[in-house]
Amino acid sequence: MSSAGSLVPIDWAIIAAYFVAVFAVAIWSTWREHTRETSAGYFLAGRHTGWFVIGASLFASNIGSEHLVGLAGTGAASGVAVGQFEILASFLLLLLGWVFVPFYIRSGVYTMPEFLERRYSPAARWYLAVVSIVGYVLTKISVSIYAGGVVFESLMGINFWTGAIVVVIATGIYTVFGGLRAVLYTDMFQMFVLVAGGVAVTVIGLDKVGGWDALHQTVGSDFFSLWKPITDPNFPWTGIVFGAPIIGAWYWCTDQFIVQRVLSAPNVEQARRGAIFAGFLKVIPLFIFVIPGVIAYALTKSGQLTLDKPDQALPTLVGALLPVGMRGLVVGGLLAALMSSLSSVFNSCSTLVTLDVYKKLHPTASERQLVWVGQLATVVMVALGLAWIPFMKYISGQLYQYLQSVQAYIAPPIAAVFLLGIFFKRLNAAGAMASMLSGFVLGMGRLALELNKGALGDGILFRFADMNFLHFSLCLFGVCVLILVLVSLATRPLPEEQLRGLTFQTKRETVAIEGIELEGKGHGTNLVLTGILLVIVFGVLLYFRG
Repeated sequence: MSSAGSLVPIDWAIIAAYFVAVFAVAIWSTWREHTRETSAGYFLAGRHTGWFVIGASLFASNIGSEHLVGLAGTGAASGVAVGQFEILASFLLLLLGWVFVPFYIRSGVYTMPEFLERRYSPAARWYLAVVSIVGYVLTKISVSIYAGGVVFESLMGINFWTGAIVVVIATGIYTVFGGLRAVLYTDMFQMFVLVAGGVAVTVIGLDKVGGWDALHQTVGSDFFSLWKPITDPNFPWTGIVFGAPIIGAWYWCTDQFIVQRVLSAPNVEQARRGAIFAGFLKVIPLFIFVIPGVIAYALTKSGQLTLDKPDQALPTLVGALLPVGMRGLVVGGLLAALMSSLSSVFNSCSTLVTLDVYKKLHPTASERQLVWVGQLATVVMVALGLAWIPFMKYISGQLYQYLQSVQAYIAPPIAAVFLLGIFFKRLNAAGAMASMLSGFVLGMGRLALELNKGALGDGILFRFADMNFLHFSLCLFGVCVLILVLVSLATRPLPEEQLRGLTFQTKRETVAIEGIELEGKGHGTNLVLTGILLVIVFGVLLYFRG
């Protein structure tokens, strides 16, 4: 594994330059316009962010350092199949842009819980806000901080705690003071660093193994197949095709962490093009994050590299293959992945705390108060994330993986109420709450059984706990849809007036936002770009069919 010893002064200079550049971008974007004076300015960057920045931020926010290392590690262990989730994201970003964005932008909402309140009820808003905030603190924030400490320790030779605190303070400073605008523009810069680092590793690695054809021959066709049999424990094709889109629809189309970026757009077409651009970017990780793992496996087979475990694939490649200077670039890429995802979750979590909790409890709060509460909430999130890290050493790696999977278990009911909610106006608040609460109980029940699977014997409970999580998500989604529909049909429908502009079956209504034309131009261009993206994605799926 790479260490501080493999970094020379020029590498450290590049890493230092990275930090300077991040703060320069944050300062420029924050002071260029007065975005901290109103809640729309602080939480939605004034609602005038362009499509390129939105798409870059969607990509950078999604790719955390643990994600990046995990993609390479899984590629080293089992081939390119894990890339299915990246390719699937391109389809789901099109779903976000073409199906959800018009409702989100025209309604003028700030948060996803707020949209649920308008579509269903205040109780639905409280449910989603609380679940999201708790989930962010226990999983996204703590994982990102922990990954930061690991990156500093394993690649830079800096003490774990020192590294974690440096990353948190650096990220927290520009997130607290700059709000979403600072997050968006630093994400855009970090997208370039991420891609550059990934390309460097891939190109140099391919040269080391003798090129693309040589890599294919060394690892075999199975490693180059995106499609795995139904019996595969990790990536069965049935789970990928039918289960993964449910989790993906929740993450890409309804999670505040992601959707807040498109809400910052000035109009529907800019938001849509940002989502389409992110769809193009999500094709790249298969080649620059997963393929390096396959390269590491090939070098291991030929005796040129030694891996103690698959997750060491990326840091080992960095230490063994990259020349002076390039190592600094790739470490900068890892830090970019870390800081972009961390700043995004800080900002999204503070938005939920401020607008879905504080403002609901204090409806007369001034704009300045809301901004101040948002900044304070970010500081609190940072403190909670740091406080959670010491307890992580008492949690087994397997249990920690299960904690991460909580998101997969809460996704189906939320995806159901959003997706069906905009298509069918007959669905009501009673059905939504019944569906979400039932789905939550079933999901947490599955988690509890999974943690105690060894004591379940060989009965029906064991089979329930042992089911592939993608298959489980599909089943849970079906149950939630059934509950949502049946309870809604058995209870009183919502008034037509409440649903106006929130479903395909009701009259369109656009909330007027001063100085902003919410429809925008470029519909034809977006259609053409969508067609090109679909051709590319289907081409990749056909090429990697094994």
